[in-house]
Amino acid sequence: MRLFATTALILLAAVPAFAQDWKADYKTVKFGILSGENEQDRLARWKGFETYMETTLGVDVEIFTAGNYDGVIQALAADQIEFAYLGSSAYAAAYTASEGGVQPILATESMTGATGYFSTIVVRCDSGIKTIDDLKGKVLAFADPDSTSGYAVPLYNLVQQGFDPETFFSGIPFSGSHEAGVQGVVNKQFDAAATNQDNEKSGVYQLMVSKGMIKEGEICVIWESPEITNGPITTRNNLPQPMIDEVKAALMGLPAAAPDVYKEITGGETSTDKGYIEVNHERYQWIIDMRAWIKANRKS
Repeated sequence: MRLFATTALILLAAVPAFAQDWKADYKTVKFGILSGENEQDRLARWKGFETYMETTLGVDVEIFTAGNYDGVIQALAADQIEFAYLGSSAYAAAYTASEGGVQPILATESMTGATGYFSTIVVRCDSGIKTIDDLKGKVLAFADPDSTSGYAVPLYNLVQQGFDPETFFSGIPFSGSHEAGVQGVVNKQFDAAATNQDNEKSGVYQLMVSKGMIKEGEICVIWESPEITNGPITTRNNLPQPMIDEVKAALMGLPAAAPDVYKEITGGETSTDKGYIEVNHERYQWIIDMRAWIKANRKS
């Protein structure tokens, strides 16, 4: 806690006095977190983040969660929360829902300098399924309609590769979250599920193994997408710029000031991230274009 307090004093000393005015209007800053895992684990994982940000900013910080991605997206678009950790597709959805009223500010960077990750399709290792061709007539679970790696990217790429999900698979339900999809595969509820990973050692199912939710060797990857740009920390355009700048500075300082907290929110023991980089809207325009393609084809 002393380290947090020292960091806060250093950051605040560098901010002009007028920049503190925003705290009179925003006594609580809310961060939206997507539903990638069960709510109990999600909230526990972000407790240290709350403490760090509260100490650094000098205001209350609250973690906002919802039952699905759209709950966080709509909260951001409706000015109910100030910042959100979003996937690329969820950012595109928020940009559309808010009519351009949000902006990306930061994204994670890995130890190797990579700023992206991969959508994957996973199956039970003992299922005998080795390729997408082996899934013909079987059930593929997508994660959420607003998930980049759990829906938009695999759907788009499978179609480009000649597979029509509506006819090729016997069912393409939404599991509700990445963990639910993987767990459904383990439980034989689904034959396969779309999820994501940074590499062979770091991803959704790898984190589930580390948490004891599934066993090592139960899940295997049979398909991987091209690299996806890491989802951005997103904020509303109608917030005071000094507020955005100060929150951004606090976030940029997190990996050095509280490395254990940063590691916890970026994957725990499987995390391979080293910090944040600045990003802008242009980096995600292709995701917006891809979502438009999906929407158009869904209508047709």
